[in-house]
Amino acid sequence: MTTTERCNENRQLGDLAARAVVFIALPGALLVALGILMTFKSDLTWERFLRGYVAAFCFVLTICLGGLFFTILQHLSRAGWSVAVRRVAEALAANLRWIWILFIPIAIGMYKTHLYEWTHVPPDDELLGNKEIFLNPTFWMIRAAFYFAVWGGLAHFFLRNSIAQDADGDPKTTLRMARVAAPAMIVYALTQSFAVIDWVMSLEPKWFSTMFGVYFFAASCFGFLATLILVCYLLQRSGRVTESITAEHYQDMGKFLFAFGVVFWAYIAYSQYMLIWYADIPEETTWFIVRQLGGWRGLSILLILGHFVGPFLLLLSRHPKRWTNVLPAICVWMLFIHFIDMYWLVLPEYPAELVASVSTYPQLIEAFENGIDPATGIPWLARYDMHPHLADACCLLGLAGIVLGLTGLSVRNASLIPIGDPRLPESLAFENF
Repeated sequence: MTTTERCNENRQLGDLAARAVVFIALPGALLVALGILMTFKSDLTWERFLRGYVAAFCFVLTICLGGLFFTILQHLSRAGWSVAVRRVAEALAANLRWIWILFIPIAIGMYKTHLYEWTHVPPDDELLGNKEIFLNPTFWMIRAAFYFAVWGGLAHFFLRNSIAQDADGDPKTTLRMARVAAPAMIVYALTQSFAVIDWVMSLEPKWFSTMFGVYFFAASCFGFLATLILVCYLLQRSGRVTESITAEHYQDMGKFLFAFGVVFWAYIAYSQYMLIWYADIPEETTWFIVRQLGGWRGLSILLILGHFVGPFLLLLSRHPKRWTNVLPAICVWMLFIHFIDMYWLVLPEYPAELVASVSTYPQLIEAFENGIDPATGIPWLARYDMHPHLADACCLLGLAGIVLGLTGLSVRNASLIPIGDPRLPESLAFENF
């Protein structure tokens, strides 16, 4: 079926983009402000508020980074099936052009608080002192600016060329984007890995994992693909692209979600856990010990069941991927569990004082469960247990609302389908076998 044969469907956002700003983005900004006000009016420290903010920022950032990865991958592989859904991915990735604004509170917290331990290194801390060349505020900020410039530049390049092709239909544009995709994928992989090391792993600078960047990449795929399916579904519910995006596309998006977001995430998560546990180095294993005691144990079990076991069983068959009334509900759950994953990565604090006071793993466990912090008189487990706060929810819903509400602005005057792409007829006629 040709593009013109399906031109009767609504392929424009119209006033929906403006309504999303008013009814989603603005309330989101108010929720973030409410979280800040709660911090002023309660005993919540700024370091604790910022940890919740970092988790929420990682949640929205992974979705946008996943959109950029998906866009690059489709051009790199010269895929035809995905053309009908690629504009949504481009729109989500386009948020990378301005998402640095949401990073400003984290940058301020790096300078003004003890959010990042390495910004206040004691003179006698040899380990952190040796990392000062890399972990110092000036170089950290330079790297952050570079990451956002690269991501924003790539997202702008692909969206600008894709929209321009809608007008002229020039096939050379497709070839140009395919040529850029190969180096773009390498740059994306490096910047994403170093960014998560800088912003998340360095929250506990004495802990390290060579697989952390890959884990974060898998989480990005999980969050983005769930969002992509859900946005496509909501667009169709609003009367847009009702014919161009079919059950065939949902099935392939479900395949990507199953492969990258479920199976690959579980493989990397298990590999990271197994290697660290097998090595049995206190500086490494303590990161997991904190997440296996007290309230964090429940979240760890929830991640195993809700991030892998449940989605694996639900998406293993082809049928749920094609049921457009079922798959979006699954994706809502996946977005919830994706935030739990980010929360689990960021919020638990690393008990450096406790690790320094013991010499063996059994002593570490015993001290964690029964010991008292001599400096504060608080049990170690109570001090490092899970303490959720309403401000965390404000940050999550606020940042998610801002990003979702502003996503449509980048394509408000463009088609929701890349109508100038020469592979669009292939995508419209696509069928799974």
